[in-house]
Amino acid sequence: MTYFRVNEKCNGCLACVQNCPARALEALEQDGIQILRHNMARCARCATCWRICPQRAVEFQHMLQNDWDEIVSHRLVRCGVCGEVVHTELLKGSLEPRLHEMIESLCLRHKQERQAGALSGRQRPSRRVLP
Repeated sequence: MTYFRVNEKCNGCLACVQNCPARALEALEQDGIQILRHNMARCARCATCWRICPQRAVEFQHMLQNDWDEIVSHRLVRCGVCGEVVHTELLKGSLEPRLHEMIESLCLRHKQERQAGALSGRQRPSRRVLP
């Protein structure tokens, strides 16, 4: 997503570039064309560009909205018993082959229940009584 936007009212006066306190805007010339660039890592989100623009071309308001941008999505693997999310398919696929086989599609609760059942089936070691 592009965070800094200008609309069709921009006439290239560069008031935004000249007044950006974070130096997050720059103008380049390439083959007779002026290119306005924005660096989000430098941007202080102070809205000086928006306030200073005489043409009202800077559209800063979308940066102030409390919206979420979707970055990536992964297919989920769920517990085979209760359906709780355990991990992603990609995570399991990225493990070494021997670890890949050890990963089970069970949530923590059902893994613990299975382990407790396995332990209860074993014979407990006898305690030695000291004289």
